[in-house]
Amino acid sequence: MTTDQIILFTLFAAVFGLLLWGKFRYDMVAFAALMVGTVLGVVPASDAFAGFGHPATLVVALVLVVSAGLVRSGAVFLITRTLVDASRSLGAHITIMGAVGGVLSAFMNNVAALALLMPVDIATARKSDRSPGLSLMPLSFCTILGGMVTLIGTPPNIIIATIREDQLGAPFRMFDFAPVGGVAAVAGLAFVALIGWRLIPNRDSGVGGDQLEALAPYIAELRLPEDSKLDGTRLRDLQGDAEEADVAILGVLRDGKRRFGTGRNLLLRHGDVLVLEATPEALDEFRVGKNLETAETDDATADALGDGVSFIEMVVPQDARIVGKTAESVGLSWRHRTTLMGIARKGTRITERLRKTMVQPGDILLLLAPSETADDVVKWLGGLTLADRGLKVTNDSKTWAAIGLFAAAVIAASLGILYLPIALGIVAVGYVLLKILPLSEIYDHIEWPVVVLLGSMIPLGAALDSSGGTELIANSLVSLTQGMPPWAILTILMVVTMTMSDVLNNTATAIVAAPVGITMAQSLGVSPDPFLMAVAVAASAAFLTPIGHKNNTLILGPGGYGFGDYWRMGLPLEIIVIAVSIPTILIVWPL
Repeated sequence: MTTDQIILFTLFAAVFGLLLWGKFRYDMVAFAALMVGTVLGVVPASDAFAGFGHPATLVVALVLVVSAGLVRSGAVFLITRTLVDASRSLGAHITIMGAVGGVLSAFMNNVAALALLMPVDIATARKSDRSPGLSLMPLSFCTILGGMVTLIGTPPNIIIATIREDQLGAPFRMFDFAPVGGVAAVAGLAFVALIGWRLIPNRDSGVGGDQLEALAPYIAELRLPEDSKLDGTRLRDLQGDAEEADVAILGVLRDGKRRFGTGRNLLLRHGDVLVLEATPEALDEFRVGKNLETAETDDATADALGDGVSFIEMVVPQDARIVGKTAESVGLSWRHRTTLMGIARKGTRITERLRKTMVQPGDILLLLAPSETADDVVKWLGGLTLADRGLKVTNDSKTWAAIGLFAAAVIAASLGILYLPIALGIVAVGYVLLKILPLSEIYDHIEWPVVVLLGSMIPLGAALDSSGGTELIANSLVSLTQGMPPWAILTILMVVTMTMSDVLNNTATAIVAAPVGITMAQSLGVSPDPFLMAVAVAASAAFLTPIGHKNNTLILGPGGYGFGDYWRMGLPLEIIVIAVSIPTILIVWPL
């Protein structure tokens, strides 16, 4: 090996080791490696930041913006708002949610697809009085599978397409991944829906059934009508019935002023607004039983909720700002006037010393935050809101405009009329001009750690390739597979890539494995396309651990899963993906 190869292999080993350790966030690890590589001279200084302008980086960022526009416009809610049906069997629910998740993730970022459907799935679990852990893992796996079908469904496909363009002169098109990815996705979805979900341990997640209701109180106002039987009674006389219905009376609003719930001797009169905290079911029971009416929302009502505060359920992703820290250390209270009310972690609710509890990936945080800044608090922490709050920001009047613009861009890119980054860029500009996405929020939807990861790893991958490092790895694999049939060579490449993706970021895996696949094909004197397709499917098929794919991390806490729960369904799923992908690749992309 040359000196440059030794340095680059050492850098990649250090990056992979640090990613496995998990002490430092992946984007900072990758950027630090890029800086070290530049200082040591293995990455030319003129190319050090070329990755940030690379088409793969731009497409990943634009896909997230477009996905946010589709959600904000209400386009996706046309499908999801009809899915909550507690009367369906668990198998039927998983089949329907998995199919919808797979289709959505083919045309939008698969993390965004899961973020959209996870609240729907948990709401269904609540109504069915079961743990969401029985359905969240199938949903996560199905959104990962669906992303394999198109170019924009998952970052590895985008990266592999652009690597093909850099090294072979032309990228993969939008639906080039569909034959292989589609077969793998359909086979995977069938397994998950029919057999896979039965392999998941039945555990109490801490966010399903009663525990979910305890973590998700509903704040509302009910008004005493003119003919109310409660007119003239004391507040204390209502407390017993409220407690029996699992409703907490927070206070009374009269003439725009708050009368606190501690005023038990307060005489109620018609027109008073009761400020309550309860589940929707308990609230409706209390309303019917006491002949109350829904109060209109106005400024005075907002003031009744303690200066306008809201409860927020937030899932903590692996790269969130608060991971490894406490609410006290990040200054949650004094920076954002937000209080940490509770934590749900793998089936255990943490209720003591919350402000001093170190937050872990997959935790669910129950926050009490000012309503005006609630979204900003979640974004600042880097979390994902669990409660379905989309109706507050959805603009239904722009639904078909958003769908039409996006569909036109996909068609134009598929037919080669427009370059994909240009097509997606036009959609993003159109969403801003049509006021589907506010200009002030456009950058909030971009996952900047992923952008930094891509921008840093692409120059390192290019340096490894130009130094002969990928050729060295490919030649080693070729030597290992000497005399083996093509299907065996592709299988070994998929197994190696899949193993890397299970323990590392799938984006980094694709950056390293795609050039290796091309070099292997060139060494064998065959077409590189089947090798790139094998890498594309394998890099996305991260089902054995909660760290291989961000979707798996997001469901860790809400599903109440342990680290070792994923392989139960994930291992047979990966075997099935390999088994159906190899023959499909050899048929659709012949050597």
